[in-house]
Amino acid sequence: MSGTGGDHTTGIQDPDLTGAFAEMGAQGEDLWIDVIRQMDSVYADLVSSQVALEEHNTALEQARGFLGSVLGAMTDVLVVCDAQGRIEQVNPALTTLVGKSAEQLVGTAILDLFRVEDHADLLAALDALARGQAVVEGREWEAIAANGSSGALSVNSAPRRDASGRFAGMVLVGRPIGELQRAYRELGAAHQRLRQTQQQLLTTEKMAALGRLVAGVAHELNNPISFVFGNMYALKRYGAAITQYLAALDEGRSGEDLAALRAKLKIDRVLADISPLVDGTLEGAERVRDIVQDLRRFSANQREPLETFNLVRLVQTAVDWVIKTMRDPPEVCFDLPERLDIVSRKGQLHQILVNLVQNAADALASGQGEAREQPPCLSLSARQEGEEIVVRVVDNGPGVPASVQDKIFEPFFTTKPIGSGTGLGLYVSYTMAGKLGGSLDYADAPGGGAAFTLRLPAHGEGGDGGGDGGEEAET
Repeated sequence: MSGTGGDHTTGIQDPDLTGAFAEMGAQGEDLWIDVIRQMDSVYADLVSSQVALEEHNTALEQARGFLGSVLGAMTDVLVVCDAQGRIEQVNPALTTLVGKSAEQLVGTAILDLFRVEDHADLLAALDALARGQAVVEGREWEAIAANGSSGALSVNSAPRRDASGRFAGMVLVGRPIGELQRAYRELGAAHQRLRQTQQQLLTTEKMAALGRLVAGVAHELNNPISFVFGNMYALKRYGAAITQYLAALDEGRSGEDLAALRAKLKIDRVLADISPLVDGTLEGAERVRDIVQDLRRFSANQREPLETFNLVRLVQTAVDWVIKTMRDPPEVCFDLPERLDIVSRKGQLHQILVNLVQNAADALASGQGEAREQPPCLSLSARQEGEEIVVRVVDNGPGVPASVQDKIFEPFFTTKPIGSGTGLGLYVSYTMAGKLGGSLDYADAPGGGAAFTLRLPAHGEGGDGGGDGGEEAET
């Protein structure tokens, strides 16, 4: 019995089935190992993605903080709205201006920020941006402030676009005009202080030049004054002789006595000489008057009108004033017409000429100790070329080194020793020539030395005597 019931009690004994089950167990283990490996790979990817996400989130937070700090520091107001004009974002400058928080403003119409009178213009700007205009600028709208008043803004606006490039709204930046006006006032005040300082410098240079010219001016005044004094003493003697002769007539003296007295007092000669003496005295007085007027024009700071005058005489006066102050004056050569009329501002032109002649005289004096092939010489010429008057002042001094020729018209630049010049003479002349509608140029003189060429309009065109301010009309 035991042998007949053995198949039922010991289980499956087929060798093929046993091998199949063994093979299935090995494959399941390999499959499970593959699953674990895939899970490890997925987990590693998740960890990497999490790290990258945290890094991007940190960068995003930093960018958000940076933008927030920028928006918070802006003094200009900023408003971002969608295509329908609903506010999406504002900066603290706007919330301060209108007295509402960002939460109160977001979602409201941008029109509510501005006066009703500005709504049409604002909608037109929004429409222009929607139709493709890059920027709408130069608008002035009145924002309704926290206290119910309105504050003017100078507004620029630009479009916002989504990822597909479609119009998504508008970015509006506005600067309070009150701030602009304050900035303009401060700028204007600084400009005015600069002009006043410049004017003081130019006046100082003018007074320094006048101080150097005192001896020459005194000499110019001395000649006509001495002439007037001499004539007046002669007229006094003539007056005494005529008075004595008239008294004899009143006494009723005889004809022979009167004839003898007339011959003794030289009455005929006196009568013939009175008229020339009076004319000479008037001429001397007029010369004194002209010199005084030249001095007043030279030293004045008032706005000077255009006038017609003889440039030749002005050139000669400028040379006389400078040369007569020098201990060893150079030879002066004139190439001038008998008369050359110009319409300009006499005082300013006189100062330019004095500065140029003084500059040439200083250059000649500085080289007097050097060996020269030719004696010191100063040449002046003037002529009309078309619609311009051209004046040239040339010396045979050392000239200006090529390395500094581009600086000679700059303020405070000088090649003279310290204490011998302010460096403003040529700068003043250059600036003044421009204000008179002309120009002043430098070139090396043929054979050595310096040549300055002054060009001016013959009829005063372009000369405004100081451009934008009366206080700079004459410097």
